[in-house]
Amino acid sequence: MPVAKEQIRQIISENNLSSVTDVYALLRDSFKDILQELMEAELDATLGYEKNRKGDLQTDNKRNGHSPKDLKSQYGEFQIDVPRDRNGEFEPKLIPKYQRDISGIEEKVISLYARGMSTRDIHDQLNDLYGIELSAEMVSRITDKILPQVKEWQSRPLNPVYPFVFMDCIHYKVREDGRILSRAAYVVLGVTAEGYKEILSITVGANETSKFWLGMLNDLHDRGVKDVLFFCVDGLPGFKEAIQAVFPKAEIQRCVIHMLRNSFKYVSYKDLKKFASDFKAVYNAPNESAALSELENIKEMWGKKYPYAISNWENNREDVSSFFQFPDDIRRIMYTTDIIEGLDRQYRKVTKTKSVFPSDTSLEKMLYLASQNVTKKWTQRYRNWDQVLNQLIVLYGERLTEYL
Repeated sequence: MPVAKEQIRQIISENNLSSVTDVYALLRDSFKDILQELMEAELDATLGYEKNRKGDLQTDNKRNGHSPKDLKSQYGEFQIDVPRDRNGEFEPKLIPKYQRDISGIEEKVISLYARGMSTRDIHDQLNDLYGIELSAEMVSRITDKILPQVKEWQSRPLNPVYPFVFMDCIHYKVREDGRILSRAAYVVLGVTAEGYKEILSITVGANETSKFWLGMLNDLHDRGVKDVLFFCVDGLPGFKEAIQAVFPKAEIQRCVIHMLRNSFKYVSYKDLKKFASDFKAVYNAPNESAALSELENIKEMWGKKYPYAISNWENNREDVSSFFQFPDDIRRIMYTTDIIEGLDRQYRKVTKTKSVFPSDTSLEKMLYLASQNVTKKWTQRYRNWDQVLNQLIVLYGERLTEYL
């Protein structure tokens, strides 16, 4: 129940409050007093009568003094007197027998860790705000408590069909046996049949290889994914073969934006803006035939000056040809891996304080916690999803409808 204004004014007057520090001290003392009275009331309920009001109640149990107990709270550390009963039957529920931390400090540590704060920063923040000392080892032990959640999340059942799946890799440094090694975080993000984004998997392993991706794809299959309509990926050698080995019916789309960036590497900065503008005619073409015609036009304009920028597209034409089969609503989803690169940026934002992770497990913990924070914001489905889904049903029929 909210405190009435008159009561607040009386509290201010009686306690001579003149600063935030005074208010904090009052809250701290009041918090202790309220806890004390609540525990006394718990014992009253256990005994069946209030202090000095036994009346005619027949019982051989009664109060038996108090035991001091040091507590940590959001208001700092203080001592409380836990009431006892003679028969030892009283088990406090408000503050259980062995609990000494009632601050919710573990949740605070995990929340700060999820936002990329270093163990030193977490120590300093908790010390400044609550006067609580936590070593780096203690922070690590607290965050280790989520490891069962991480394993459960990594092995959870998935939907039988995902119209779109995006796959990418982020590289980090991890310390192992006194050496600093490169590690790859393999990230798989799907779009559900309802049009929502979902992180399907994050696995830390050796440097990016098609063999490791094959294992990841088999894992998706084992967790219940029966079909994927489109895989949108970068150009890792062997990627296409790995996908076809597990999901042979899937269309494989190279990221158009990545291919553009690869072409731009060969273009002088002074020509880049004009080159990029001219190239829009290729990937905005209504069909593959028109796209090839536009590519020939680009080759006539720029081919002599920047032959490698053009050959990059000619050599990888098959990897983007499927793109031109589909209407604009579907193209807008599949032509770029920006969706997963946006997720990568969120990961890098929270991991930037870590130049080297102490272990693969610590990296997995942070990426998992960051994922939970990111997905809380994914409340909107894809724009015009109803139209996209209807078009996909027309194109793929039972591959979708049998799971809807």
